Amino acid sequence: METTKPEDRAAPDNTAPVDGQLASLVAALCEANGGLWRPPGGCPGRQPLPSRDVVIDIVEALRTVLFPGYFGASDLTAENTAFHLGSTLDRIRRNLQKQVRRGLCFACDNPSADPSADCDARAESITRRFLARLPATRRILATDVQASYEGDPAATCPDEAIFCYPGVLAITNYRLAHELHTLGVPLIPRIITEHAHSITGIDIHPGASIGESFFIDHGTGVVIGETCGIGNHVRLYQGVTLGAKSFPLDKDGKPIKGIKRHPNVEDNVIIYSEATILGPITIGHGSVIGGNVWLPHGVPPGSRITQAHTRQDLYADGAGI
Repeated sequence: METTKPEDRAAPDNTAPVDGQLASLVAALCEANGGLWRPPGGCPGRQPLPSRDVVIDIVEALRTVLFPGYFGASDLTAENTAFHLGSTLDRIRRNLQKQVRRGLCFACDNPSADPSADCDARAESITRRFLARLPATRRILATDVQASYEGDPAATCPDEAIFCYPGVLAITNYRLAHELHTLGVPLIPRIITEHAHSITGIDIHPGASIGESFFIDHGTGVVIGETCGIGNHVRLYQGVTLGAKSFPLDKDGKPIKGIKRHPNVEDNVIIYSEATILGPITIGHGSVIGGNVWLPHGVPPGSRITQAHTRQDLYADGAGI
């Protein structure tokens, strides 16, 4: 006969709230959340928020369109590639338009009688314009991939950069998010760049402006702020911060939005690992910023900025400091 040891017996659950406690807890949370919280404005009828999972699926589908054969279907041929692209783009169009509409409705402040209808029309227009920009996005991504290959002596071919490099993944997400950001889409651009951030450790705000042939080597810990302007042929290494020094406050003590806070980095600049560059300053073209430099002021073109050199002195016969 099998017996149950005392230590194997399930202890009574004394932590589970009774019905009255549960009802009180639910009521308190509903009150704390304001009952399905929304900001001021918004379309009537409690429109659903954009789905983070669906947005990520859209980005991954876009990656298969921008780099066909590298991601998604691997058995593409000259005969079936056009069919694959057309089918994928049609699915992207329908899903993206729905998510853009949700984002617009979430932030809607249109006082018209039927603001949701306006959001429908805007979502359709934005989606169409975004898709029309994909060929240009693909062309600039090709320059980023080439810069990654040419800038890393360990790279064996451009394909390796596309497949493996976190910098290429983060830059791809950024370029897609930036297009949506410039088209005035709320929420979704940040979902896209923060997804890449969570995977790669590279944090690029979709509002930043970045030129072609952009290369991030290694990448972990890179931060690029919202109002950064980065020129062509710029190379960053891990841990670089292009940030803000401080946040000007309004009369109510709240940060002032919409002002220039981050650096401009001109063409052909290299910034080595862990450098921190802060404020609305300019790094002149052709400059090289060394590792671990703290730089709160601009520098002219062609500058070479490094830490103070370490000095080692040899002492003899009791000499010393």
